[in-house]
Amino acid sequence: MKAPLGVFDSGLGGLTVVRSLVRALPAESIAYFGDTARLPYGNKSPATVRRLSLEAYWFLRHLGVKAFVVACNSASALAMETLLREADVPVLGVVEAGARRAAAETVGGRVGVLGTRATIGSRCYEEALGALNPSIEVAAAACPLFVPLVEEGWLDREVTRQVARDYLAPLREAGVDTVILGCTHYPLLRRVIQEEMGEGVRLIDSGEAVAEEVRDMLTSRSLRAPAGAVPRHRFLVSDQAERFAEEAGKFLGEDLLGEVRAVDQSDLPWYDRWVPPGETREQEG
Repeated sequence: MKAPLGVFDSGLGGLTVVRSLVRALPAESIAYFGDTARLPYGNKSPATVRRLSLEAYWFLRHLGVKAFVVACNSASALAMETLLREADVPVLGVVEAGARRAAAETVGGRVGVLGTRATIGSRCYEEALGALNPSIEVAAAACPLFVPLVEEGWLDREVTRQVARDYLAPLREAGVDTVILGCTHYPLLRRVIQEEMGEGVRLIDSGEAVAEEVRDMLTSRSLRAPAGAVPRHRFLVSDQAERFAEEAGKFLGEDLLGEVRAVDQSDLPWYDRWVPPGETREQEG
């Protein structure tokens, strides 16, 4: 099926999920929406996050996506129930995928979770892990400085190591053997986190986990793009398209391939306004 995958995040971080999807599904086209005008989602109320997530879903659904991947941990934590109820295509989120991977890989049943204050405060990973295996013990740590350090490009500086050392102390004390990187920015700090936790601790990239689940879902539902298809990626943001394009390489790990555009939100519902140049909505599917 040639329709694109829809990927949604509050900003840039979801591009690490795009990177994992491209590796797992190289023939698939991706339509990405980053809500850069209204980030961060981590300090917004659950009701607001649900509303913004639904707007993002309907925008990408209007573009004909065949599945919706919630790359934003805050949205995955707070809006999945609403999205699953409203959506008419498969919806997959990073929280559920990351929890399943961690539950499968932990040896001693002690799992650490790193995330934003909103993600940690929601206890979404504790609930997901508890539903999978009630015997798993969870130690969680909010890491609010990780996102600005990543976006500043300070991936391997002493200040970054010191911040990581302080944030990770409770997880080391808890003796966790597996750590979920519960924010799409955090895989870029993987080397620092691994060194601070020790080589014996498994790090779970929720983006990699959800990419594998998307691949399995598309295969089971016969929704995979034809073998050898040439993908077309589009990156749509609600503000600052130029900055997005400049910064995207940090997250994708490669040159950004595809169109980058800002969507017009001057009317409501704003997602009805944007149509790719030279196309009609009928062509999108």
